[in-house]
Amino acid sequence: MDHMNHSMHHSMAPPTKQTLLHVHIESVTATVHNVEVLFAGLLINSPGEMVGACIGVFLLAVLYEGLKIGREALLRRNQVNVRYNSMPLPGSDGTVLMETHKTVGQRMLSPSHFLQTALHIIQVVVSYFLMLIFMTYNGYLCIAVAAGAGMGYFLFSWRKAVVVDITEHCH
Repeated sequence: MDHMNHSMHHSMAPPTKQTLLHVHIESVTATVHNVEVLFAGLLINSPGEMVGACIGVFLLAVLYEGLKIGREALLRRNQVNVRYNSMPLPGSDGTVLMETHKTVGQRMLSPSHFLQTALHIIQVVVSYFLMLIFMTYNGYLCIAVAAGAGMGYFLFSWRKAVVVDITEHCH
């Protein structure tokens, strides 16, 4: 008996990255029947239902990206309490340079902060829905999540202002 356990122990090789990747790729399916999405009663049982589900998931992912960018724009628009602080810095040639910092704050008990909080909750719930949908490992639904996120980024992020601080050393 001990000999059998010993030989079995040596014959089982530990999984490698290649075997694990192979298992995960095989677990992605392309089925359109009996696919459970989010809730126990929400089943996809036909190609038409899968197309409808993919369109809905695509739009949900677009909404998620829109929520992210919309919340950032709302935050920039509702910022209050702007303060400028200047401090002298010695220049390399002995001159004195002035560095100005802008401090922006927002009140906690303001309508805009309550709206931001509600939108944050919605964004978190939508993100978990998308994660759970992706974790069905249904290829069609995974593609719908990724394509919707890409389309949402394309539609909403182009207007996002990019600010580069040239004094920042960690880019």
